[in-house]
Amino acid sequence: MIENRPVTAFGPDFPFAYDDWLTSAAGIGQLPEPALGSTVAIIGAGLSGMVAGYELMKLGLRPVIFESGRMGGRLRSQSFANAPDCIAELGGMRFPESATTFNHYVDLLSLKKRPFPNPLTQAAGTTVIDLGGHTLLARTLDDLPDMFQEVAAAWQEALDKEAHFSSLQQAIRRRDVDAIKQLWNALVHEWDDRTFYDFIATSDAFKQLSFRHREIFGQVGFGTGGWDSDFRNTMLEILRVVLTEFDDHQHYIVGGAEQLPRGLWQATPECTHWPAGTSLSTLNHGATRSGAKKISRVDEQTLVVIDQYNNEYRVPAVLATCQSWLLTTSIETDEQLFSHDHWMALDRTSYMQSSKTFVMVDRPFWHELDTETGNPCMSMTLTDRLTRGTYLFDNGADKPGVICLSYTWMADALKMLPLPAEERTRLALDALHKIYPNLDIRSHIVGHPITISWEADPNFLGAFKGALPGHYRYNRRMFTHFMQSDFSTEHRGIFIAGDDVSWTPGWAEGAVQTALNAVWGIVNHLGGHSAADNPGPGDQFDTLAPVNLE
Repeated sequence: MIENRPVTAFGPDFPFAYDDWLTSAAGIGQLPEPALGSTVAIIGAGLSGMVAGYELMKLGLRPVIFESGRMGGRLRSQSFANAPDCIAELGGMRFPESATTFNHYVDLLSLKKRPFPNPLTQAAGTTVIDLGGHTLLARTLDDLPDMFQEVAAAWQEALDKEAHFSSLQQAIRRRDVDAIKQLWNALVHEWDDRTFYDFIATSDAFKQLSFRHREIFGQVGFGTGGWDSDFRNTMLEILRVVLTEFDDHQHYIVGGAEQLPRGLWQATPECTHWPAGTSLSTLNHGATRSGAKKISRVDEQTLVVIDQYNNEYRVPAVLATCQSWLLTTSIETDEQLFSHDHWMALDRTSYMQSSKTFVMVDRPFWHELDTETGNPCMSMTLTDRLTRGTYLFDNGADKPGVICLSYTWMADALKMLPLPAEERTRLALDALHKIYPNLDIRSHIVGHPITISWEADPNFLGAFKGALPGHYRYNRRMFTHFMQSDFSTEHRGIFIAGDDVSWTPGWAEGAVQTALNAVWGIVNHLGGHSAADNPGPGDQFDTLAPVNLE
């Protein structure tokens, strides 16, 4: 029955069925004969750039990919020294079942998935919650004290009463565009200029409870953990995540998420124009170009990209998938390529900070039982201490395991920013010792720790966008940039994509969807079109367009 369809990332701002569009036998587009073989510049070899390059190659174009750092972007899977199967997922590491367009490419490459050990899930086994110096162990929410049950009930009640959650999620299940837009567009007007914390603090459900309840919600939350690092962001950002179940039923990719962009680089699909065996790798002679240093216009039909070694590439279209701030910092971008409104949106993007610290251990010792309690000696851990979230990854009983000692955001991440890996590790272990005083985690650690602060990386300057109140207009300008028919000539031919262009920053599904928007835009720009019986996102734009607050 249609009511039993799974929730997917179908909208709510732009309810287009990207998954159906991709899998249609009619294909996603066709180019005129003179355009076949044309070179298109793609800046950034992350997931968005690779998806766009892969699809444009299939349609008969030659994507030339520029990358100033490491292929994969924020899907960065780093192996520990001398242990290639032990992975530290420094960027994206958990991917929801509802991200059906992202999962299309995971399945295309036959990558193996496993349930992610989020708190209070079967994959985690047991979860330890340590707040205010008190430690609790649970397997499910039902094992926690009444106050936690009250917080969970208040959150669901607030969503239903303040945001029509159940009705809107049912409309998403049914893929009922009219119902989605009627409900969601009203919420955009109501909640664009209000924060997540405002939603919690002013809801009738939470007003009946104490401040301690809100504090628990911020520190622990539900789904993947605490929510307080998002309290400053617009409530619309949070509603999208919970409506589309991005925070539920998550998996990790065995062997590392970086396999996905690297797999698309090597994949040899059937292509228009190109011979069998063609891949992005072969079209780029086995390596990406060096980082883009400058983007400018030559004439109405031609843009030029100059790389770090002053090599020039003249192309009819450019796709920038790098984080938007880089277009005003590390890449000299001709100001005339974007309108003033679009520059405002690109420059006002607000990025969140994030830090992770991983260690490799000799074995998955956390399965061993504490002799006093009979419980596992260590669990997935949520705490108000410095570590915030600690995750345990089991590679097999006879193999080394991996612990993400600390996964933090915003102010908690900034506390780590100036510290070297060894000091971050020491602080995390000291915090965990207070939770597990009888467990010597240090004795199990082998090798060197791996850590990252995304805001310190000059190729990123932050983990991902966190839209602030009033930023809906900016987000709409960025997301809809692929629709260029009304643009002035000087603004056409350069496209943007990536999760910071999407409505769901920080989620790989947004990177994929905006890449596909850009593919449609580039094909349209070069005189191509979608199949009549498989219209693309631009063909249906007038019907599906996000609400316009301008």
